[in-house]
Order: sequence, then structure tokens, then C-alpha cells
Amino acid sequence: MKKKYILMIIALFIASLNLRPAINSIAPLLETIRTSLGMNASVASLLTSIPVLCMGLFAPVAIKFSGKWGIERVLGWSLLVIGVGTILRFFTDSVSFLLITAFIAGIGIAFAGPLLPGFIKRHFPKHVPSMIAIYTVALTLGAALSSSLIVPMQNSMNSWQSALGIWAVIAFVAVLLWWLFVMRHIRPQDLPTSTGTKTRMPWTYKKAWLLTLTFGLMAMLFYSFTAWLPDMIQGMGYSKSYAASALTIFVVVQIPVSLVLPILLRRFPSRRLWLMVAALSELVGLVMLASSIAPLIATIFIGVGAGALFSLNLLLPLDATDNPQEAAAWSAMTQSAGYVIGATGPLILGWIHDATDSFSTAIAGLIVINVVMMVVQIAATTIKRKQQLGEINRNYKIS
Repeated sequence: MKKKYILMIIALFIASLNLRPAINSIAPLLETIRTSLGMNASVASLLTSIPVLCMGLFAPVAIKFSGKWGIERVLGWSLLVIGVGTILRFFTDSVSFLLITAFIAGIGIAFAGPLLPGFIKRHFPKHVPSMIAIYTVALTLGAALSSSLIVPMQNSMNSWQSALGIWAVIAFVAVLLWWLFVMRHIRPQDLPTSTGTKTRMPWTYKKAWLLTLTFGLMAMLFYSFTAWLPDMIQGMGYSKSYAASALTIFVVVQIPVSLVLPILLRRFPSRRLWLMVAALSELVGLVMLASSIAPLIATIFIGVGAGALFSLNLLLPLDATDNPQEAAAWSAMTQSAGYVIGATGPLILGWIHDATDSFSTAIAGLIVINVVMMVVQIAATTIKRKQQLGEINRNYKIS
């Protein structure tokens, strides 16, 4: 492999690390932040919901900007925005200021998220599955590191503001590497042209809405766990460190799942089969949480399900389309509206907690969402004969 591609892979990996720390670093410190700033649960949930909402609202804008200025250039600026939003947390002294940092970082994440797969497709067309695996593992690793190290960092720095802000270092390193390893290797033909083909978003297609809904329900569950899992477990009487460990397990277990799933899909290519297996795994974990049974074991089941569901939901738009342009449009719609739906999860849980002063009702609500998601998944994977699995696997095989 040429040196420039190795450098691009390094830049891709470091860039992908930055898509989750601004979100995942919040949950283990949420109770400390609430006490320090006097936030109720509903407002605190915005620290997770705002970046996720940004990921939904700004995804179409990211596609438009990349068409005008190029994927690579917009990605470089998005990493800088993530860094700015994160470093401002060093100076947080009010609820409103902290929410503003979540919004700024959320915009950067919203632009980088949908464009990194496009970057992979452009520069590594013959190695898309391998590069997607690198992207997914780096994203998950960033989430795992931020959720596991944030409490020790707060203890060593004696400041939750510093513990949150220090993650800007990775973003600024990513910016530097991006400009050195990527932008210096961009050729004139890589830049966008005014004659590029425009593909419309599939707003009028029923199947597109089904894919969007299954992505949205998956995201509701995922970000509800990201925001509130430690508090749920603490509410059962476990320590703060035990609850933080559960969140780390939830994130870390997704890494091997992301690596193993392509192998399983190669042997048993049915998307519906693995969607059901993943959803059932989450359901088992939720029932265990509702029954206060072995939270760490429950978290493993939830993490396995969440990791597989995320990867599978990224794959479904590719299955439903016939060419890369359509795939990009369907993916943009799925993620845009899907993340807006997903952003409501932490908010709803926060409202329920404020109203009941307990997470029992909230967990029951998550179980209902999980069951509804399974029904939608069955509908979303009812494909036409021309899109049967043999053709899908031939055109979009993961290896």
C-alpha cells in the first residue's frame, strides 16, 4: 500500500476517535455536574440530546457543504469545530455555557459523521469494508476511552471542567494530522465541480421511512443508555465507580462485535436474522436491569446488541439502493431524521425521572421501544425480489 494511503488511514483513525468523547464523557460525571450547576434531570439530558440532535439536523447541510468545498476540506474544519467546542468546557461556569459547548461540538460531529464514510468510499473504493471497520472501531474506542477515563481524570485534576475539556487535545491533533496527511495529497480532480450529479433525498419512499424509523429507534435506545445508564445503575444502590464501569463495558464490548459481525454476515447474510439477534440481546439486558439482576452482565447484553444494531443500520441503506449516489442519499436521510428521533430518547428518560424520581418506568419504556423496533425491523427488511440477498451480497459484500 502506498505511503499516502497509510497516512490517510492514520488520519482517518484519529479523526474517527473524536466523534464520541464530547458525548460519552458526560454521563459518568452527570451527577457531579448536576450538583455543581444545579441542573435537573431534564436539562442535564440536553448535554447528550443536543449533539445527537445536531447530528440529525446538520447532516444534510454537511452533504451540501461537501459538494461545494469538498469532503476533505469540510472534514478538516469539522474536526476544528469539535476541538473548539470541547476546549471551551475548561471555562464552564453555568448551565447555559455548558449547553453551548455541547451545541458547538455537536455541529462538528454532525458534519464529520456522515462525511467520513464518504471519504472512505472516495479514497478506498477497493477496501471499503476494511476501512469501515477501522472507522467503527476508532469511533467506539473514542467512546470507550472517554467514558472509562473521565472519572480518574476528574479525580486527578480535581475539576470536572478540566476533565471534559482535555479531550480537545485529540481533536487538535486530528486537525494537524488531517491537514498534513490528507489535504496535502488531494489532487485537483478530487475537488467538487459544478457539473456534479445531484441525487434527491428519498422522502417519498415508504421503505426509506422504515429504514429511518428503525435507525431512529436504535438511536433512541443507544443514546438513552449513553446518557443515563450510570444513573440507572446508581439508582439501584451501586457505587459511582461501579456504574461508570458499566458504561465502559457497554462501549468496549461493541468493539469486538464490530469486528466479528462482518464474518457472521459473510456466513449468514440475512440482515433480518442479525437485527433480531441484536434486538433480543438488548431486550434481555433491559429485562435484567428492570429486575435489578447483575447490572454488569445486563450491560454486556445491551452493548452486544447496540454494537451490532449500529453497524447493521448503516448497512441497510446500501442494501436498498442500486448505486453509490442513491446509497449516499438514503444514508443521509436515514441518519438525518433518525438522529432527530434518537435525540428524544435521553430527553424522555430525563422527563420520566423528574416526574417519578425513579428509572423503573423509564426502563419499562425502553423495553417497549425495543419491541416496537423489532417490528419495524421486520417491515424494513421485507425486500423486493430484485433486491434479494444474493444480489445485495454480491454488490455490497462486507469482508
